[in-house]
Amino acid sequence: MTVMAAGRTAGATNRLTIVSWALYDLADTIFSMNIISLYFSLWVVNVMGGSDADYGNANALAMLLVLLTAPALGALSDHAGRRIPFLATCALLCVIFTALLGSGGLYMSLAFFIVAGYMFQAALIFYEPLLSVVSTEETRGRISGLGVGVGSMGSLIGVATGLLLLDQIGYVGIFRLTALLFLLFALPCILFVKEPKPTVDFRLNFNEIAAAFRRIRRTLPEARRYPGLLRFLIGRFFYVDTANTVVIFMGIYVTNEIGFSEIETQILLLVAVVAGAIGGVAWGFVMDRLRPKRTLNLILSLWIVGLTGVIAISVLHLPGFLFWIVGCLVGVALGGIWTVDRSYLIHLAPPAYLGEFFGIFSMLSRFAAIVGPFLWGFIVNTLGWGRPAAIGSLLLFLIIGFIIVQRIDDSPRQWSAELQAG
Repeated sequence: MTVMAAGRTAGATNRLTIVSWALYDLADTIFSMNIISLYFSLWVVNVMGGSDADYGNANALAMLLVLLTAPALGALSDHAGRRIPFLATCALLCVIFTALLGSGGLYMSLAFFIVAGYMFQAALIFYEPLLSVVSTEETRGRISGLGVGVGSMGSLIGVATGLLLLDQIGYVGIFRLTALLFLLFALPCILFVKEPKPTVDFRLNFNEIAAAFRRIRRTLPEARRYPGLLRFLIGRFFYVDTANTVVIFMGIYVTNEIGFSEIETQILLLVAVVAGAIGGVAWGFVMDRLRPKRTLNLILSLWIVGLTGVIAISVLHLPGFLFWIVGCLVGVALGGIWTVDRSYLIHLAPPAYLGEFFGIFSMLSRFAAIVGPFLWGFIVNTLGWGRPAAIGSLLLFLIIGFIIVQRIDDSPRQWSAELQAG
């Protein structure tokens, strides 16, 4: 199997390469904030008269498509020896379909959202392994944290565009501006991150795609060979289910459950994003000192406290201003999860199969992203238990994930020559 070299490269010490890589995180979070978390969901529910379930099910369908294809996409990039061409293709298609949101009515826009969401998520399969190209083992936490910190500024840009321009250009204008900003900040990574030269002449065709799916049947059982890897992937399913679902529905929760106005919700998310940016950078330095396991334990503990507060404010009718504190806690914890997650996988997975395991990593994440929105819609709309009960289900998932990852040994790995080079 031909793979990309991992670890120290020329690009790892090049500031332009590092900044260009981090700017994709910024593009990524502009889309995540404007389309997934805030303006598109509010457009669906509050402008077009759709339900929480309409939006949640569309998001879940996009995640299902990623789930079915993610490992094969990672395997394809391993075999090609390159990730940038795949990243560029997915990013461009995401831009196009984001620009189409708001066209053709509610259900046509939901269809466009499914495609844009799929391409957005698929691109991450190729983007996140590039961390091994732009960092070393000693700097991985800091550079990952830099990406999260810079990326969080993308959420600030997203919220700021809404605060300044929503009344002038409307939701559809925000969707198109988001597409433009995504393209602008994704281009540096595509243009300036230099990967190791591939050692094979790869041509994408049906045989390569079929071979990628065959390789996955072999790779999944082999995950057990690498200490802690399978446990990490399973535990991550539970806590990322919580993170993804909170990101998707928090705008609706704060607006319709806590009683914040849209302006107050935007400002709250802005404050939480700043907290996440600071937290993301700080957690990177913490991880380089404490290693991934202890850092992740601290982050998940903070998440548990934050979500408990989210429930308590609504159920106990506590003053709404407390949500500003809880929002900051959740923001700091969320920034930490994205900082540690990809670094932890690079630490646990053999370099020769990094793309494949990032595909599985993404597949399990998307399965979590299907379960979370479906469960939310089922609890809120079908059972009629309310949104605090939905948050309670997420808190339970978070605690399960915390328990599972406790038995992982994150001591340094010594990979054989075969697992280093494929």
